[in-house]
Amino acid sequence: MILLDTCAIIYAALTPEKLPKNASVAITRGVEAKKLACSDISLLEMAMLISKGRLKPDADPRLFITRVLTAYNLAVLPIIPEIAVLSADETLFSHKDPCDRIIASTAMHHKMPLITSDASLRTLAGLKTIWA
Repeated sequence: MILLDTCAIIYAALTPEKLPKNASVAITRGVEAKKLACSDISLLEMAMLISKGRLKPDADPRLFITRVLTAYNLAVLPIIPEIAVLSADETLFSHKDPCDRIIASTAMHHKMPLITSDASLRTLAGLKTIWA
């Protein structure tokens, strides 16, 4: 399984040309094998981006999110106690964004690589990432 950060989901769905080749290949293979996942917090992030007008899909938020989940065969992984505790570890994260902490902690807990454009997450010890 491979976890997609919210930015990777959005790029794949709306501007796939912004994905580097290795991320694009990993997503394509993941779709075919039904081995892609996202954190449930990514659903909230997408809804909030749409609500704030920073993301403008061609459908209402619920329909857009449902279409993306279906198109990419994304399994939605919940925040479980172990992920919540890991994401609150101040010795691990200098990153202050709680959503990014949860996404990275989800990947770490499940021992999955994370597709992300976030440079600070890509330098996180113990987190395997796919990007450029």
